[in-house]
This record gives sequence, structure tokens and C-alpha cells, in this order.
Amino acid sequence: MPGENLTREEARERAALLTVDGYEVALDLRSAVGAGPEPRTFRSVTTIRFRCAEPGASTFADLVAPSVTSVTLNGTELDAKTVFDGARIELASLAAENTLVVDAQCAYSRTGEGMHRFVDPEDGEVYLYTQYEPADARRVFANFEQPDLKAPFTFTVTAPTGWTVLGNGEQDGEPRPASADGSDGATWSFVPTKPISTYITAVVAGPYHVVRDHYRRTFDDGTVLDIPLGALCRKGLAKHFDADDIFTVTKQGLDFFHEHFDYPYPFGKYDQAFVPEYNIGAMENPGCVTFREEFVFRGKVTQAAYERRANVILHEMAHMWFGDLVTMEWWDDLWLKESFADFMGAFSQVEATRFENAWITFANQRKAWAYRADQLPSTHPVTADIRDLEDAKLNFDGITYAKGASVLKQLVAYAGRDAFLEGARRYFKRHAFGNTRLTDLLRVLEETSGRDMTAWSRSWLQTAGVNSLTPHATYDAADRITELSVFQEAPAAHPELRPHRVAVGLYRRDVGGALVRYARAEVDVAGPRTVVTELAGAERPELILVNDDDLTYCKIRFDEVSLATLREHLGDLTDPLARALCWSALWNLTRDGLLPAREYLALVDRFAGAESDIGVLQTLQSCARTALVHYVAPAWREEGGLLLARAALRELRRAEPGSGHQLAWVRFFAQSATSAADLQLLRGLLDGNAKIDGLEVDQELRWALLGTLAAQGAADEQAVTAELARDNTASGKRHQVRCLASRPSAEVKAEAWAAVVESDALSNALAEATIAGFDQPGQRELLAPYAARYFEVIERVWRERSIEIAMAVVRGLFPMLQDDRRTLEATDAWLAAHEDAAPALRRLVLEARDDLDRALRAQGCDAGAAN
Repeated sequence: MPGENLTREEARERAALLTVDGYEVALDLRSAVGAGPEPRTFRSVTTIRFRCAEPGASTFADLVAPSVTSVTLNGTELDAKTVFDGARIELASLAAENTLVVDAQCAYSRTGEGMHRFVDPEDGEVYLYTQYEPADARRVFANFEQPDLKAPFTFTVTAPTGWTVLGNGEQDGEPRPASADGSDGATWSFVPTKPISTYITAVVAGPYHVVRDHYRRTFDDGTVLDIPLGALCRKGLAKHFDADDIFTVTKQGLDFFHEHFDYPYPFGKYDQAFVPEYNIGAMENPGCVTFREEFVFRGKVTQAAYERRANVILHEMAHMWFGDLVTMEWWDDLWLKESFADFMGAFSQVEATRFENAWITFANQRKAWAYRADQLPSTHPVTADIRDLEDAKLNFDGITYAKGASVLKQLVAYAGRDAFLEGARRYFKRHAFGNTRLTDLLRVLEETSGRDMTAWSRSWLQTAGVNSLTPHATYDAADRITELSVFQEAPAAHPELRPHRVAVGLYRRDVGGALVRYARAEVDVAGPRTVVTELAGAERPELILVNDDDLTYCKIRFDEVSLATLREHLGDLTDPLARALCWSALWNLTRDGLLPAREYLALVDRFAGAESDIGVLQTLQSCARTALVHYVAPAWREEGGLLLARAALRELRRAEPGSGHQLAWVRFFAQSATSAADLQLLRGLLDGNAKIDGLEVDQELRWALLGTLAAQGAADEQAVTAELARDNTASGKRHQVRCLASRPSAEVKAEAWAAVVESDALSNALAEATIAGFDQPGQRELLAPYAARYFEVIERVWRERSIEIAMAVVRGLFPMLQDDRRTLEATDAWLAAHEDAAPALRRLVLEARDDLDRALRAQGCDAGAAN
């Protein structure tokens, strides 16, 4: 039988054969604590009741476990050694109605997949949580691991006395002693869930710090909805846990979604657990949402960080309807939940919370993720072709999330907000607790909008690639527009020209010098050229902004006059969204090798200091760093680095004391510092010998300063060890590992490489920290020997390690800093010699190759500017 992968065809065959009536899952997690053999395992006993449409047929259940104690099908014990191959349990001669009981020893995880076990270095406490998407529930209990075989789940969990234990359902009574004297733990029972998919079941267990609240809503018919709320984190983070703000956003979101969805939250309680060593941002397990604990802020952060956390809270909440209540049939339609949740996250933020500028963040950050993904060789339609689980794992990408959300924003402009929301309401009611495909959604949207969604869907959901929109204007002798047209282009590989509902804005400077909009028109762009008739006769603009207000998904281009205006007056644009769109367009020009990277850095140097939106500012700083490391000509890199460091220090000293802008600039300065004087200032801030008014050097900022000093050879192992002694926490340990791996020493690099590539001893979080430290832009020569070694080991790593760790290694250790033709040729040689490698592995290497090729083209553009 095949290994851990599952194909779409296998899933379809099994779905046609089976109907699952329910699961009973009993987990004994007492082995998580105390002494015991390694690797540790826990007992998992699963009872599955299911029907078979063809009595006598065969199928399989999924289970990834070190061993199976027994398998019983319809009262008959099967030979576990014969029917279990490590990933599947063969089930032959099924009856019309079946009961399967599997008693197994499952493994605790250190990679964030399945049942993750974390030991807090601060106090030795053990924390557990599960993470399954797309298909890791089978690492915790036997099941039919595919989204369209939904069923109710009843969990019981035995764990150490005094722990907090949560599942999807509400707790059923008080925990019962697991032994007569109560000394051997307790057993928690949970009420059955509604019918849900395996990948969104969840267990969280450990001595978590818990804060409780509740949400209450009275509907128009007088019925009352009460939702118990919980927020959890490790005990070591309790002093930093701002549960009140988390509950505020949660209640605002519940208000918003109930007002617009007309379907009461169906999963009882709503717990939100912030857990350690989490691989992703969050997971929408109904009733038991999990988040990465980095959203519990240990030090001062900017408002952009709070906005980001609120967005994730609301994104996951939207999933309770889009994804949990109504679930895609197979991973082809993953977008049916992720695109909607991404869109709804920003939509609800703007309308229900204090983060009223969330659409600016969406335009500047989320869409940048989409634009990058949509220009990779692995780009795909929003509705993707997902052949198997490895394909599914890699499709949690910028297309499925951010492009899909951008397309939905375009749909709202195209079909109307009311029609869109009414379509959502009908979709929930029609398919509650079921599974859907694209056609199910299109059907309700056609009903509510009166529009034919087939052509729209074909252009926007079933084709790949991003269009570019460029304005062209002609003028008469009186300096008025005679004709303004929008030219649409598509890349040769994906030549689709799409219908775009766009706004075109005309801008000029007023008497005070502010660059303001004085005319605007909305138009349906279709085909290669569209005339904007409404703007004929308008006075000559200094800036024409296509896709003003960010209604569609496209790359914005400028005419020469508009580009010249931005070079001189970008900071004079008063509208923050228009300014963010211009910055985004300039970044796309830089990535595409059409604007020299040094010109982009000059714009950041000149105008970033006046940027009022903190999220936009931090994005600009990140882009500037990327441009310096990858896109400027190597000969100018040192000069460019000094320019950024000077700009960062200048703006740091100008920033309002104690402000978020001051914090953003000091962090950017720490990233940019290379000169002796700059490093001396970092050391002074760290030691307390240097002061900047209003700047609090908290523990998180200390690690940022020390990280640069270590990478520059200005802080040794002793200094890093001393810092860990100040901050002997889980976060401190991750920072220590990163700092140690960043030191400029051949011996250090060899140790870091071996720790990640040749050993699986590190947890996912510490492997990630080691990779981050290993790959330092200022250490290209030190890292050069590892380029060839990378191509020698990646196939073995992919074969031997879990997919999360393998993805981190393949992405994180690609020799991107060896940015010359030889690395490109070595990548091509590996691809040519490994055509039969795992498709998901080849995809990652192809994506890295494309990033390198893009960097070389941008460097060529930048070198041309020097001449």
C-alpha cells in the first residue's frame, strides 16, 4: 500500500464508499510528564462507526504511529502486523454497518505536527497541543483523513491532575480520577461535536494560564446566544498576556459576523489558545482555536503588531462559517475557506474594530505576498489542481490566501456588497455541516447578484497570473485630457486578460504643496485597452493612479510624468491608501527589474521618515532590506548599506520619543548597522551607556541589538550566554540559538548546518532559529561552501524528515546569497538530474530558482543605473 501520501482519486473513491457516523477517541497523555523512554508515545484508542455503500468492499483507515496494539473490525480482531503498514490500516470485507476499534501507541511530536510536546525551559512544565492541517490527525488517532468524511467526535483525555484540558466540545462534567486514590491523573470527557472534518479536531493540554469571559447576544426573535470565551497561554507568559484586548476583538468579531451572516455560531464555546513552537499563525479548530504564542507580546510592539493579531483572530473566526460549518470537498477548493477568511479578516477589522486602516495593510502587505506568489513558476489558479496531500501542504500560499481575498474584494466591487453577503448567508444555510465545490458558491452568487458568474470565475478563479494596468493620456492645447486609456497586459506564460472594476484617480499639488486627488472615475477595464470617457476634459494631472482605492488585483504601472512626480513628491500624497498603493507599485517595479533598486532605496531614504502609517513604514523597511541584500548591484551594496544605516539613525533621532515609529526605526537601525560607530551605539544601548529619549530597551529589543552584534563579530558566545541567563525562557532560548548560529565563524556555520541537516534533535522552533542565524547577508564568503552541499542533501532531507522540517530546510538553506550565474546553473543542473524527485520538493527548488533569477535581473537593472 502507498505511504503517508493520499491522492485525490483515493479520497474520492473512499468518500463514494463510506459514510461516517461518529468517532469516539480516548487519549492517555500521562506519559507526557516524568521520566520515560524516548521517543515518548501515548495510548490512543479510537472507535469509528461507519457505513459502507457496497458491502463486501475494501478500504483503509489512516494512522501514522510507531505501533498498533490491536485492530478490531466488527468484533473480529485483525492481525495488526498484517493490516497496518505504518500509515494505513487495511479494512477488507466491510459490512453495511461497521465498527472499527484501533488501539495504538502514537508519538509525541517536536515538529509542530500531530500532538506537539513542549518542555518549558523556564520551569520544566510540559505543554501539549495538536495541529493537523491538512492531514496530521492520523498522527494522534485512527481516522478517515479527508475533509469530506465529516462526523461528530467525542473525546476523552486522561492527563496529569491539575492540568487544563480542552477539546472542540465543551467539557462534560468534572474530571474523574484515573485511579482510586486520584494519584494517577484524571480523565476529562467532552460533549460530542457537530459533524466536522478530522483536520479541525483539537486537543490542548497542560498547566496553561486561563482567562475566562463570555459573549451574549439576543436575536430579533428573542432567542439568546451565550458563548463561553477562554484565552490561554503558558504560565511563563501570563504576566504579558493582554487577554482583555483579545476578548475585545473577539466580541467585536462575533458581533460583526452575526450581523452579516445570519447564522448563529454553531460550536458552543470559543477558546483561543496561544501555544509554543507553532508552525503557522493560527488554526481554526472550532471551539478551540490555536495561535502561535508570539502574539503574546513580551515587549513593546507597534500598533501594526496589534493590528496583525486582530486580523488573525478575525480570520480564524470567519473560518467558523467558511471552512468549519461549510467545508471544501477536497483541497482543490481550499480557497473556499482561506480566501474568504483572509478577505473577511480585513473587512471586519475596518468595520468593527479600532483598526480602520486595515485595507491599507491589505494593499501593502497581503497583496505583496500574492503578487510574489503569482509570478513564481509554481503559480496556479485560485482553484488549484491538488493531486495529493503534498500538493495540498504547499498550497497554503499567497494565491490561496491573499490573491483569493483580493479577487473577492474585486467581486464585491463587481457584484455589490449586499449581493455578496446575501450569497454568503444562503451558502451557509444551504450547506451547513456539509462539503462544497466552486460551483456551489457560484450558484448562490448568481442568484443574489443577477450576474453570470461563469465568465468571471473562469477569468479570476480558474486562470493564473497577474495583469499590469498602465495609464496613457493625451492632452489638448489647454492642458486638458482629450483621452485617457488604460492598457492591460498579461505575462506570456499566463496571457489571460481579465475584467477589472477599477477606479482611476487624478492627482495634482494644491497651493500648499499637498498632492491631492481632484477627479476620480470608476470603469470596467476589459481587453487590452479601455478608454475612461468620464475623465475626458479634466485638467492635466501630475499623477494618474490606476486602481485607486485598490478595488482590483493588478500590478499598477505609471506613465513617465506620474513616475517623475513620485520621485519628487511621493511624501506629499496626503491620502494614506493612495500613498501605500504607490509604494506597492514602486516595489513591484523594483522586483521586476524596471526600477533600479538604488532608486527605490533613495525613495525610502527621502520619504519613509514622513510615512504616518506604521504598518506601511515597517513594510518599506522590510522591502528596503530585501532590495539591499538581493537587488542592488554587488558593487554598490556597501554604499547602499551605509545609506540605509544613516537614514535609520537619522529617523530614529527624529522620531517622537516613545512612539511606535521610534521603535520601528531602532529595529531597522539594528538590522542595518555595520560600521564601527553604529555597532558602538548598539553596544551602548545594550549596556545602558547610550540613551535615546523615550526609547525603552526591553528584553525583546535587547535580543535584536545583540543579534546584530553577534552577526558582525562584535559579541561572542559568552555575551550570548549571559543574555540567556537574563532571559532563560522559551523565547530567550530561540533568540540564543539564532544569535549563536549567526556568528561569523566557519566552525559555527558547520555546527549550525549539522544541527539542522544531519540531526533531527532540534524542535521545529529551534531548527527555524538556527536556519535564521546561519543565513546572514554579510557572510557570503563563509556560506559559499554550502551551496554545493545543499544540492547534495535536499533529496535525503525530504525523504527522511517531516514535511514541516523538510520545507524549512529546503527553503531556508537555499544558497540565495550566492547570487551569481554559477548558483543558477547549479540549480538548473539539479532540476535536470532530478526530474523524478517529489513534485513538492521540485516546486520549492523551482521557486527558489525563480527568486534568484529575479534577483540577478534586478541587479543587472541596478548596475545599468550606475552607468
